[in-house]
Amino acid sequence: MPRRSLLFSPGDRPELMRKGAETNADVLCFDLEDAVVPARTDRAREAVRSVLSDPAFDPDAEVCVRLTANEPEADLDALVDDGSETEGDLRLDAVMLPKVEAAASVDRADELLADRGLDPVVFAVVETAGGVLAAREIADATATTALVFGAEDLAADLGATRTAEGTEVLYAREHVVLAASAAGVDAIDTLHTDFTDEAGLREEAELAATFGYDGKLAIHPSQVDPINETFTPGADEVEWAERVLDARDAAEREGRGVFAVDGEMIDAPLVAQAERVLERAETAGLRDDDGER
Repeated sequence: MPRRSLLFSPGDRPELMRKGAETNADVLCFDLEDAVVPARTDRAREAVRSVLSDPAFDPDAEVCVRLTANEPEADLDALVDDGSETEGDLRLDAVMLPKVEAAASVDRADELLADRGLDPVVFAVVETAGGVLAAREIADATATTALVFGAEDLAADLGATRTAEGTEVLYAREHVVLAASAAGVDAIDTLHTDFTDEAGLREEAELAATFGYDGKLAIHPSQVDPINETFTPGADEVEWAERVLDARDAAEREGRGVFAVDGEMIDAPLVAQAERVLERAETAGLRDDDGER
């Protein structure tokens, strides 16, 4: 499934949660953590539960809830048992864990979910110094499906000053995507806080894509389409990738180890790049499993 864009909606704003389902976001994340003041947490849990258990709520997107760092058990209890619905009625595909610093946190969340009859996967947010250093083991946890890089909280944890260039979090940003790639899970890049700055958002998303990220966080519906476009291969890229793989197949049939496409010698890294382009095209719905467009 594509995870180009992950759109946050405040858990205490049901109208915004439902509005999110009208966007093209690949993942909808209802937030019980940063977007909700502590005094409204109970109200937010009730609102999220109401939306998730509504039979009319059936978006063409992955549905996630970001749990609180301090009370994940209470969050889950509120979601699965309000005295009127059964666990099977929830539209819940994933949970997001904030400030993850060890694989044990993911394992514990997996146990809590199983105890309540739920089977979502886990988006683990790496947003502290400890989390960055433990990123590989977090990515390797059985329930982890994606690492999410959180630059704002990381900078605060480090005592670093956020800059437009992002050099203060560059090592961590690259380290997270490396850890995710090594574990074979998705990597979701940090948010662009100014939702009125589309040019800046596109620039950040393009850089994240060159690093190898699979998608990016969004905090406003207006950010979804620019993010999706950035993480979707263009027609020229898809055509190049198809030519590379066709030439590879022909070379293998003829017993040749070396071949060229468009005057360029193709080696294993470029073949891998072509395969990744076509994989992205398929997840974005640009090609079917048979390679047809």
